[in-house]
Amino acid sequence: MIEKHIVIEDIDPLVLYGVNNVNMQMIKALYPKLRIVARGNVIHVMGDELEMCAFEEIILKLQAHCLKYNRLTEEEILLITRGETTGKDGNESVIVYSVTGKPISARSANQQLLVRSFMENDMTFAVGPAGSGKTYTGIALAVRALKNKEIRKIILSRPAVEAGEKLGFLPGDMKEKIDPYLQPLYDALEDMIPAQKLREMMEQGIIQIAPLAFMRGRTLNDAVVILDEAQNTTGAQLKMFLTRMGINTKMIITGDVTQIDLPHSTRSGLIEALRILDNVPGIGFVHLDKKDIVRHKLVTRIVEAYEKKDRQDKQESKRTTLNTDTE
Repeated sequence: MIEKHIVIEDIDPLVLYGVNNVNMQMIKALYPKLRIVARGNVIHVMGDELEMCAFEEIILKLQAHCLKYNRLTEEEILLITRGETTGKDGNESVIVYSVTGKPISARSANQQLLVRSFMENDMTFAVGPAGSGKTYTGIALAVRALKNKEIRKIILSRPAVEAGEKLGFLPGDMKEKIDPYLQPLYDALEDMIPAQKLREMMEQGIIQIAPLAFMRGRTLNDAVVILDEAQNTTGAQLKMFLTRMGINTKMIITGDVTQIDLPHSTRSGLIEALRILDNVPGIGFVHLDKKDIVRHKLVTRIVEAYEKKDRQDKQESKRTTLNTDTE
């Protein structure tokens, strides 16, 4: 009789153990010759050596399943124990699975282009309207790379620019002051990584979320780095960010050139970068449009209405200019 301690890594133990330890009770029933006690992220096992080797192999497979799919059912435990597939394998269009086990994939042609550009280039610009999935898809790609151990960390950033309103002085420490600007990034991560594991990753610096100003002076290695709302950067800020790129790092820069919140006299760094970097090898450009919007159907109609208004304003401006020149 031997004793062994198996440490659960990379996943939230709750996913493996199940609610009220229902999964662990089933696993214990499948290995009656072993005494199994699970506490925290450690499983204590005592019993026959051969049985323990088989148990350890199955636990590793169950961990891999939890890491990929963020869920584990009793039926899946039985299938994995028998050496059978769970029926989810082979779907190449899926980027990652949500915390509820729902597949997250590119839902439009341009989102698929974004996935392809990420695979083929070290830097990708994704430009499109609100709700087109550019940031969400980018974060999903980063989470997949982290789970596959292709990188060591994810770094998410956005400029702390208010959308047309002054928030004034915010209470609290630095984190509490900047969190409102970064909430959309937290929302996406919470969809893909169990809450407890996400907190641990952020405490350990595996996932970092910071405003753009905090990027100066850093060299970002072994990471996927995403800059959101890049249309609200100046030329100098975006250049500073792009030159943080280190070894084994991929960057995704997202933005919507129709939602610039900078002062009117300040030129958007994103518009400038799209022009300057257009033919640079290793940089991909993906332009999403209203057909890629995956929010409520009203969002598409709202975007179309504003685009129509912008076209009318431009035509009116041209007519005014022509009339002035004629006079």
